[in-house]
Amino acid sequence: MSEDSTGFEAAPVEPRRVVVLISGNGSNLQALIDAQGFDELGGEIVAVVSNRADAYGLVRAKEAGIPPVVLPQGEYDSREAFDGALIKVIERHEPDLVVLAGFMRILTPRFVNRFHGRLLNIHPSLLPAYRGLHTHRRVLEDGVKQHGVSIHFVTEELDGGPVVMQAEVEVDENDTEETLARKVQAREHLLYPIAVRWFLEGRLRLEAAGPTFDGIALKPTGMRLSHADALDDIDEG
Repeated sequence: MSEDSTGFEAAPVEPRRVVVLISGNGSNLQALIDAQGFDELGGEIVAVVSNRADAYGLVRAKEAGIPPVVLPQGEYDSREAFDGALIKVIERHEPDLVVLAGFMRILTPRFVNRFHGRLLNIHPSLLPAYRGLHTHRRVLEDGVKQHGVSIHFVTEELDGGPVVMQAEVEVDENDTEETLARKVQAREHLLYPIAVRWFLEGRLRLEAAGPTFDGIALKPTGMRLSHADALDDIDEG
């Protein structure tokens, strides 16, 4: 405890709490864990919840000393029933923020509304382009030269919530789904911890009129990092 000018010791401030939802490998979860390890996340991951018992992200959580929780979706007869149970599990940990990191489920309006304004997702495209699955394949099929990643607040519209951050990727002639995925993932790992920290610090917010950063309204594309700017901070190998 620190001592203030009156001579009384100030109580320590509890770190802001984060729950991460996953379904698979958990590479973005690992990026968040690494940021927390360097005291750059702005809070503490208090639980990792997966709808799949075989998700490798659960191993990552356990190795980091974070409680892993499995909520098998097959044990529930509807999306509504599963989301009701998921809400209870999450609220038990009293999070300030819920982070979707490869959580492969369509969420019900009940769930989205319960955590409105404190629910972030990351999507491998420059939204609103290429919502849904198989984004890298679709980009290559269309011959698009600019791809990327978006971080957005979650709403009832699939991949349609307000965008807060994006990073661009240049698509080369010799790119494959695999090489393009690696480029995009490098930017995901760069951006997601930053967005989480800014939210936990109160800089990034979802207001009634839309998302703001330091009180300033964001553009529909949010804050965008160019391909060249991103290369200053990542190694694409």
